[in-house]
Order: sequence, then C-alpha cells, then structure tokens
Amino acid sequence: MAILLDLSVQHHEGLARDHLNGLVSEAMWCDRLQAWLENLSPEEIPQGHHPPLGYELCLRFTDDAEICQLNRQYRHKDQPTDVLAFAAMESEIPQIGVALPLSLGDIVISLDTAQRQAQRLGHSLDSELTWLAAHGFLHLLGWDHPDDESLAVMLQRQQQLLACVEIAVNLDLPLILSKTPS
Repeated sequence: MAILLDLSVQHHEGLARDHLNGLVSEAMWCDRLQAWLENLSPEEIPQGHHPPLGYELCLRFTDDAEICQLNRQYRHKDQPTDVLAFAAMESEIPQIGVALPLSLGDIVISLDTAQRQAQRLGHSLDSELTWLAAHGFLHLLGWDHPDDESLAVMLQRQQQLLACVEIAVNLDLPLILSKTPS
C-alpha cells in the first residue's frame, strides 16, 4: 500500500528558468519523498506508525539571498547555507477535530549553493539537490548532527535514501566534514 503524501514544491520567483531545468518537478520529488517514507525503519516513522491520511510537506528551492535571510532569522547565522529544515513536529500543534495529513514541515534548498557543491564534489546538480532534500527530510524526522560522529551516521542514512531512488553521490566523508560550516 502506497503512503499518501501531499507535497508542495515551490521556487523563489527570482530564480532564472534555465536554472530550474526540470529540477523542481513536483511529480519527481513526490516519487522520491514517497520512496523515502516507504524506506523508513519502524523507529524512524513519526509517532510510531504512518498516519492513515499520510503526510504533508513543502519543498522550496531558492537562491542564496533568500536562504541567507532565513538562516539569519531562524539560526542567527548571517550567511547562506545549502539546506534548512523547519520541522513541524518540533512545535506544539493543537489537535483539531478534523482529520488531516501529518505535517512534517518545510525543506528549503539554495540552488546557488547546491550548484557550487555539486561542482566541488563532482556530481550532478540533481544528485546534490536530492542529497540535500534527503538531509532536510531526516531533520524533519528528528535526526540531528551536533558532532562529527552523529553527522557521519546521518550522512550514511542519506546515502541509503538516495540508493532507494537510484541516485549515487560521492560520499567523501573527510571532504564533507572539512567543508561543513559550524
């Protein structure tokens, strides 16, 4: 049985159309995120079971200027970053009487930073965007990486998620850890 997913894919209005190149296809991202939901182990599933009405999630592609603004506002870091995740389950959401999909939250990815990282790591922009989406997805599920050891475990899980959608990336862990901003 397929897990229901209500996905909204958005992009910053200022992004050049040629920069998007079919990379923000809602159907493609829905397939990937649904595959990741189906790949979760029982202990990774929010609230211990998949909700009957599925999940909802927003994936936004933006530029360095907008993600810098969000990073400054929410993380007090005045610099662009590659991905931000805003987990809905971290806050107290009042329960209402209407049955709704479980909101996982929002993932915001900078296409500018993703492009630079893809070139530096030697893989396609699509692979980098999928890598970053997987990272944000894990954050929405409660994963965190306060130290190099937990980051290494999270990066390995990201690699497993990419494998289930048949995307491979160069996981040069020493290089990634050396370039990870604090």
